Amino acid sequence: MMFTPHVPLIGAHVRLEPMTLAHAEGLLPHALEPEIWLYIPYGNIDTLEKLQHMIAALLAKQATGSDLCYTVFHQASNQPIGLTRYISVDRVNYGVEIGGTWYGKAYRRSAVNTEAKYLLFRHAFEVFECQRVQIQTDVRNERSQRAIERIGAVREGVLRKNKRMPDGHERFSVVYSIINDEWSAVKTRLEGMLQPAQC
Repeated sequence: MMFTPHVPLIGAHVRLEPMTLAHAEGLLPHALEPEIWLYIPYGNIDTLEKLQHMIAALLAKQATGSDLCYTVFHQASNQPIGLTRYISVDRVNYGVEIGGTWYGKAYRRSAVNTEAKYLLFRHAFEVFECQRVQIQTDVRNERSQRAIERIGAVREGVLRKNKRMPDGHERFSVVYSIINDEWSAVKTRLEGMLQPAQC
């Protein structure tokens, strides 16, 4: 199973571009929102240098083959508004996780996240031919859990103390997944959610 090529994923609301360091400056105004970093284990990103360091670290992981990183662009403004990626690429078992996702506040609870997830799921199942796509979120992040459940992912359980956060908190993570047998129904659900009356 090959997780290539690393190409843009294009929708009506968002465009997922392969991430580069050049995107850091445009992302900075969104990254300065401290609530983004409450549940993502990178510490508080409050300077351009910290954001560049984070992106460089993600690109280094990508170079090992474990991740595929994307910058999320808002189509109407053509501006970068967040990041997302495939992580824990498992070529042997045809699996991958979607994670590390964040957006500027103005773009949350909009069609942005729904369409970005749709593009990532569609590419994983229909191009990479995955059998399983997983998502994890901090057990404290109830908003994220509701959003994941809304798209039709199945809650599998909780990983206890599986991540240590920068502030020392020992995170419990809720695990969700969609498998290839479920993709057709989830795809229909997501496409319905992306209809103009629903966005």
